[in-house]
Amino acid sequence: MGVPEPELVAEGREWQARGTHVPVLLERCLALLAPALAGDAPVYVDTTLGLGGHAEAILTANSRLTLIGLDRDTEALEHSRHRLARFADRVHLVHAVSDELPGVLDRLGYERIDGALFDLGVSSLQLDAPDRGFAYAQDAPLDMRMDQGRGVTAADVVNEYEAGALARVLRVYGEEKFATRIAAAIVRERGRSRITSTARLAELVRDSIPAPARRTGGNPAKRTFQALRIEVNGELAALEAALPAALDALAPGGRIVVMSYQSLEDRIVKQAFAARARSTGPIDLPVELPGTGPTLRLLTRGAEQATEEEVAENPRAASVRLRAVERIAGGDTGTVRERSRRPRRPGAGAPESSA
Repeated sequence: MGVPEPELVAEGREWQARGTHVPVLLERCLALLAPALAGDAPVYVDTTLGLGGHAEAILTANSRLTLIGLDRDTEALEHSRHRLARFADRVHLVHAVSDELPGVLDRLGYERIDGALFDLGVSSLQLDAPDRGFAYAQDAPLDMRMDQGRGVTAADVVNEYEAGALARVLRVYGEEKFATRIAAAIVRERGRSRITSTARLAELVRDSIPAPARRTGGNPAKRTFQALRIEVNGELAALEAALPAALDALAPGGRIVVMSYQSLEDRIVKQAFAARARSTGPIDLPVELPGTGPTLRLLTRGAEQATEEEVAENPRAASVRLRAVERIAGGDTGTVRERSRRPRRPGAGAPESSA
């Protein structure tokens, strides 16, 4: 049973890719996922397909693997459909947000998955396409929607949120310490005319930040643009729902790799993994009570970062934080486990070497 897939090639024009794409930490992702995808017919989910670089490598390395690729961006799906055309008989590309994974699996008829990748944040296509409005370094309509067919735009947020709500978005999602000043400046400016361009917003943000603070930390608009993008696309809420759903669907021995690019995402991932990597039973009992043992094994020691060599080759890897886990066979089946096999500290497993 399949999921209806959207028609992605626009009528009357040839498909043409936009943007460039160098998959972040590709070899490390392949190495971490390989043991889980070594079976006869593994099922692998890419919850944020993007331009399909990781997916192409996974399909090439596993000739019996079935890929389920999700993305809310129809242009990204169009690109990936062409890129992965030679694997079409074992690929399902679905126009969906990652938190819709349970429904997608149900409609496709899969109860369990063997591996999954979350490559979070904004994609290369979205950053490189000027008309999408994600980049503060070039002028464009203030959009920032990953799915341009629905939802509010960044212009809607900037021009319609009251000052307190706007400051809260900038402070919480952008960790912007000048959020109140920026919000006040936006409200004053929009009182004269609607703010509709990225260049105008970036200039407004820059002028709202004290000169000494502008001299460090890169472009002063970076945090504001991050905050608006997260708000427009509901990124953190989607991750908070999608990650537990993927963990619930993971088969014993299955693995999930997550790559985050800012601290808010990484904190959600860290907490979700740690909660399932430790016992929930009383600490003073000599044996693990049925159903209380860890269900995940941590495969990384903390969050791994890109090497200097990789960052030099792919600057967008500079902020990546990678975490990975494996579903423990029998971990949630009620098997009594010896207390001596519990991690020595909460959330600690036996991480694999990152070498």
